Amino acid sequence: MKRVLFTGHGGFVGHHCLEYFLEHTDWELICIDSFRHKGTPRRVVEVGGDHPRVKTYKHDLTVPFDPQLQNLIFDRHIDDRGNVVEKPIHYIIHMASESAVERSASDPVTCLRNNYELTINMLEFARNCKGLEQFVQISTDEVYGEAGPNESHKEWSKIVPSNPYAASKASQEAMAISYWRTYNMPIVITNTMNIIGERQDPEKFLPKIIQKVSLGEVMPIYGDSLDSIGTRIYLHAKNMASALVFLANKTPSVYSDFVANENTWEAEPDRYNVCGNVELNNLELAQMVADIMGKELSYELIPSESARAGYDRRYALDGSKMKELGWEPAMTFRESLEKVVKWTLENPHWAV
Repeated sequence: MKRVLFTGHGGFVGHHCLEYFLEHTDWELICIDSFRHKGTPRRVVEVGGDHPRVKTYKHDLTVPFDPQLQNLIFDRHIDDRGNVVEKPIHYIIHMASESAVERSASDPVTCLRNNYELTINMLEFARNCKGLEQFVQISTDEVYGEAGPNESHKEWSKIVPSNPYAASKASQEAMAISYWRTYNMPIVITNTMNIIGERQDPEKFLPKIIQKVSLGEVMPIYGDSLDSIGTRIYLHAKNMASALVFLANKTPSVYSDFVANENTWEAEPDRYNVCGNVELNNLELAQMVADIMGKELSYELIPSESARAGYDRRYALDGSKMKELGWEPAMTFRESLEKVVKWTLENPHWAV
């Protein structure tokens, strides 16, 4: 049984990963969350966080782990011969971050400091983990900035973050890469598209559509005209979780591999784009949601100059690398969307 340290399990994406890991692996899950941002114990409870394979510890990751918490994580104890024994951590999946783009624009210092501090603390902890097989740094498509009309960013495309949140994620990647290079750590970076799913915070675009359509209110859509509306590619959080399980079975490259082959100028850690395959603009998504709900959509176009600072009209990732390795999303976009909309309507405590 692999022991996995998993941060941010009370968050939107995190709790879906927790549920998927319980259903599709035999991993022992050691989960860390501060529950002081958008993570909530309610999500953990609703997906079976009391399972015997789950241990939850509340801790602010901007503060290093205290010795007692480290003892709990490693399950340290003294055997009958007086020796201190411990269990290894095989995988670290670092997902915890302050992730709201709009809040990062209004309060950039808080976002940047939080996402830097919690990541450097996790990397320092990982540096002292014996037997660590992977440190997975969860990142975003936003580090690449806006994509052109016919462009899809490949792994290791140019990093041009448009807003403080994106910059904070790019800094997390840079820190992880430096530890891969300096300390030979088994780093894996994933960049993921816009994620949807059940129990998403009502401030996000999809649940906001469901709420507005339910109430018969006008849904604002950014765009100067019907031809200039921003587009996105969406991925269900369970599909993201399945990609993480898929990648856990792959031994990552480490810097010493390149040293041994005398090609250090080519050295870079493993990086994977995890994305869906259906692109649509924000109005098309809103219309699909209204159609699933059997209601009319009332909307208004909001001029792009009034969009939030650092707003990117289009994101796009090239997912061919993961596809060539044999991974594809288990749920189609339409299946994902119908599932989320119907579930949300049946569970209104997540929609109001």
